[in-house]
Amino acid sequence: MFRKILIANRGEIACRIADTAREMGIATVAVYSDADRHAAHVAACDEAVHIGPAAAAESYLVIAKIIDAAKRTGAEAIHPGYGFLAENAGFAEAIADAGLTFIGPPASAIRAMGGKSEAKALMAEADVPLVPGYHGDDQTPDVLAKAATDIGFPLLIKASAGGGGKGMKVVSEASGLTDAIASAQREAQASFGDPKVLIERYLATPRHVEIQVFADSHGNCVHLFERDCSIQRRHQKVVEEAPAPGLTDTTRAAMGAAAVRAAQAISYTGAGTVEFLLDTDGSFYFMEMNTRLQVEHPVTEAITGLDLVEWQLRVAAGEELPFTQDDLAVDGHAIEVRLYAEDPARGFLPQIGTVTRFDVPDMPFTRVDAGIRTGDMVTPNYDPMIAKLIAWGEDRDDACRRLSEMLAGTRLKGLNGNLDFLRRVIDHPAFRAADLDTRFIENHEDALLHGPEPSARALADAALSLVAHVREERADTNPFAADGWLCNLPRHAVFVFEPIKGESRSVSVQYPDRINGEWLITVGDELVTINPDQIPAEVDRT
Repeated sequence: MFRKILIANRGEIACRIADTAREMGIATVAVYSDADRHAAHVAACDEAVHIGPAAAAESYLVIAKIIDAAKRTGAEAIHPGYGFLAENAGFAEAIADAGLTFIGPPASAIRAMGGKSEAKALMAEADVPLVPGYHGDDQTPDVLAKAATDIGFPLLIKASAGGGGKGMKVVSEASGLTDAIASAQREAQASFGDPKVLIERYLATPRHVEIQVFADSHGNCVHLFERDCSIQRRHQKVVEEAPAPGLTDTTRAAMGAAAVRAAQAISYTGAGTVEFLLDTDGSFYFMEMNTRLQVEHPVTEAITGLDLVEWQLRVAAGEELPFTQDDLAVDGHAIEVRLYAEDPARGFLPQIGTVTRFDVPDMPFTRVDAGIRTGDMVTPNYDPMIAKLIAWGEDRDDACRRLSEMLAGTRLKGLNGNLDFLRRVIDHPAFRAADLDTRFIENHEDALLHGPEPSARALADAALSLVAHVREERADTNPFAADGWLCNLPRHAVFVFEPIKGESRSVSVQYPDRINGEWLITVGDELVTINPDQIPAEVDRT
């Protein structure tokens, strides 16, 4: 086993890898940019090496700097995490050339799955189901137009080398085909340096279901069941759960077997994920293979009891998997949400600033993987993920209930986040009923992005919170103020709340005539009376 590893990443995944390494007695080395000098992942590791400016292109993406840091600190292996260089075949090769171990699959496997068209050709040979489509090298307009006609409309055009929704176009009829192809090719070239596109049948309401696979260098390969990742925004995952609700045992076994065939076809080793689209009739089709650890791996760990990072390290060190497929079983249900510094009501626009408070309740059967602490900065240089919140339950209803409670008790202050949005997703009747597909957020946009109309009591509480803030500010600057009251404060105030969507709401607050009197609050035509002893429990003044 390795004595020391370098973690070529940042944020929550670097912290998570460091945790397992520490439990295994393995020393860890962090790398950091100017922007991350005081970051959580630096504190989580035993050593840290500065690798350059804040821009990832000058730090986290510079292979030579990372390998040099490993050599200088005596690290024997490098864990790429996810993102950055994790699926860069050249990085894996450079590590091997330097006499170090890459904690991941061989470069040949990364390269085989790096291009969607080439990967799908390999999957066809391995008898892995594919969405009907064109994945050829001939990209001339006439060939692409004929392929589109043969496939039929609606169809999907997407970048062969891409991901994350870039270079992806849905075409409903032939008249829009030429412009859509040209647009997709331009985006593909700009984002990935390769204009090649592929064309596939468009599945209107599929689910995104993926299989976790694990293989060693001794010829053993298993799957660790599936995850449903259908709740997405801009083709990027927001909520993940395992196992996939409603999946039959027959479909689960077939998908698992197909994923194992996919991994074996490229001589895979380590942790990988084979992603499928699951149609409404139960048919499933290969989408892509991620040749790295996934963001959502904790839900698989929760239902299997395995530490996937531990087995990444053991397999990279040459150990054999200690279990067969028959040894593995699903225990309970787990759901993960991604807490981001972003504003869902404004197109999920990333937010930057200092996190002045981040607290998650300590609850049984829950887990937090965080890369941000209270006092840390969220900068524009990197992905705005703050943490992943995971809850396990004996069944899906239990996991939903526990995660909802966890989200309700979480406090994030200092910048806008998607905390309320996540809770609305988890509490939405369609989610509770497992009525899932990749258009879930779009289909329930009003309820999820803007939330329900606030109740009169909720607006009254908000007004009281503002009153408390004003009283505290004036008390701080008025040495003659009486305890709990200010002689120069008006006895009546009106607040107007402007929603992102809908009409403004006016709230009138009548201050009590005596210190212990009732507060009379008028919200529209409704009167809300609040006794003073209710205020501390109802108003969060922090």
